[in-house]
Amino acid sequence: MSEPSKDRNKKKFLEALERKKHRDSHGTAHLDAGSKAHGPQPTADHHREFRRKSV
Repeated sequence: MSEPSKDRNKKKFLEALERKKHRDSHGTAHLDAGSKAHGPQPTADHHREFRRKSV
């Protein structure tokens, strides 16, 4: 590949990268929302109890 061709490709990829960065910067980051995990382990009353079916 010749040098001008490489420069053209490099420029095209950099422009695409800048467009991608610009597009991604406008989304919501949800930085104001709290975490859904509120403790190290869930309480026992939220666990389902699985029992073997009697035959």
